[in-house]
Amino acid sequence: MAEFRHFHVNDVRYLSIKPTLWPGHTFARPPQRLSARANSMSKSAPPSPLFDKKKVVAENRRARFDYFVEDRFEAGIALQGTEVKALRNGEGSIAESYATVEDEEVVLINSHIPEYRHGSWMNHEPRRKRHLLLKKREIGRLMGAINRQGLTLVPLSIYFNGRGKAKVELALARGKKTHDKRETIKERDWKREQGRLLRAHG
Repeated sequence: MAEFRHFHVNDVRYLSIKPTLWPGHTFARPPQRLSARANSMSKSAPPSPLFDKKKVVAENRRARFDYFVEDRFEAGIALQGTEVKALRNGEGSIAESYATVEDEEVVLINSHIPEYRHGSWMNHEPRRKRHLLLKKREIGRLMGAINRQGLTLVPLSIYFNGRGKAKVELALARGKKTHDKRETIKERDWKREQGRLLRAHG
């Protein structure tokens, strides 16, 4: 037995199937036909590396909707004293930022760290260009991926590690097309529906 329900997301019509569950029964997600791009990316995506994220200050949640993440790097970041203090207070945003390579150095563009409220006249510029610290071979690899494969450098998070050092989780990513984003929306909606069903039936 099942209950069928139609709903719309961004003018796209979907069919939701709510199974009737009995004690001891479980349910599985119905098979989906993924787009060729989404299918190939799901097979080739590398496992996420484990970074020492003691305290996460800022996350770029939109990036996972707009991009396929192909590889991740941990970079140091050159900061002024007032920037470190502001980040330790949990203030900062990378929602509209990106990274690029300039003169064989990686820089973070348009990240926002507000002025430290107890700072002096030597306070920092909130949206200044900030240099990311990577090894030369890592920078060479990034440059090759950008120039030959057309990938984009996207910051995913800023955090402090266990030693109190500020770090940036940087991704080599490929932009999603419209149909890829629809797949992401369907995946997100299914996970929400699955969680609701599990909660409803204990």
